[in-house]
Parts: sequence; structure tokens; C-alpha cells
Amino acid sequence: MALPKPTRPVRIVLATGNRDKIQEMEHALEGLPLSLLTRDDFPALPEVVEDGETLDENALKKARVLCVATGIAALADDTGLEVDALGGAPGVFSSRFAGPGATYADNVYLLLERMKGVPRERRTARFRCVIALVEPGGMDVLVEGICEGEIIEEARGEGGFGYDPVFYVPRRGQTFAQLSLSEKDKISHRGQAMARMRRLLEERFLL
Repeated sequence: MALPKPTRPVRIVLATGNRDKIQEMEHALEGLPLSLLTRDDFPALPEVVEDGETLDENALKKARVLCVATGIAALADDTGLEVDALGGAPGVFSSRFAGPGATYADNVYLLLERMKGVPRERRTARFRCVIALVEPGGMDVLVEGICEGEIIEEARGEGGFGYDPVFYVPRRGQTFAQLSLSEKDKISHRGQAMARMRRLLEERFLL
């Protein structure tokens, strides 16, 4: 039996404090009758230690903790940059590649240092994003998005965040940082994953 359509916006908390990720997630879900909340709306929320060995584990852990703490559905992502020449690193450690408290610039600098001298044909990489939806007393769902690219030798572009200035997408001839948010959403790892999550939310709550 189909679920009844909600009479008011469905409340979902985004389990991230990263404003750049929040902006991309809000943009991807724009137009749906959702009330998207963040950690700022729940000042007493516990911090979540991302100690999983995989992106799946970290995304699920963050969503489960916030779902229990708030009593509403929670949406969480974990994203990793996998560089083939580095054996798949930084992977789950992407946000803290240069150590705890590392800035975007710190991580990019270390990545380029590790990639010095690596020829273009060996600079292949991919962004992988896993997004988890956890409902109170309900289901846990995971979706994934992957975008293939290359690590270039110097930053290009002023947009985006994280490793975007050095992640080059050959089929577009640009880095993520050279794309508008709308353009990036169409091809990026998070854009793909959020498109799948959008369809799931429409089926689960809204249709």
C-alpha cells in the first residue's frame, strides 16, 4: 500500500558540519517538500568519530547517531578521493590527509607533494561518495556515486572546495573548481549519489 503524502515538509537532519557539503546537498534536493535541518539546529548533538574502515561504515555511523539523537530521519555522506598512484589513498582519510585539523590547502599541498614526478598516464583518480539515509525505527539505505578523473600538477579554478582545484575531469576539460555548482552536480560523485537519494526520497515520502 502506498504511503500517504505528507501534509507538511518532511524533516531531515543533514549529519555534517561542513558548509560546503551542506550547500551541495541542499542544492541537489531543491524543490522537494523537505525541511532540511543541520547540526546548527541541534546544539547539543554529540560529535561523531569517523573511525570506520570504509566510506559506508562512516556514513551509516553518522546518520545513525544523529537519527537517534534527534528522533528524525538523518542523511549523512562520506567521501573519499582514491588516487591510483598512491594505492587508493587518501580514501577514507581524505578530509584529514595532512593530519587532524588539516585545511583544504594543507591536504592539496600534501597530495601534490606525494604526486611529484608521477607522469600523467599514472595520475588517474576517482572521487567516491556514499550517502546514508537512516529513519527512526525504519530502514537504513545507502547510495553511491563515483566520478573518474586525474590529479593535475597545479590548482585551476576558484570554485568548489577540498581537492576540487586539482581534480581534473578529462571529458569536461576542466577541474571541479572550474565548474559552476549546477555543472558540478551533473557529473560529480556527490551529485550522482544525491540524484539517487532524491529519487529514493520521492518514492519513500513524497509520491
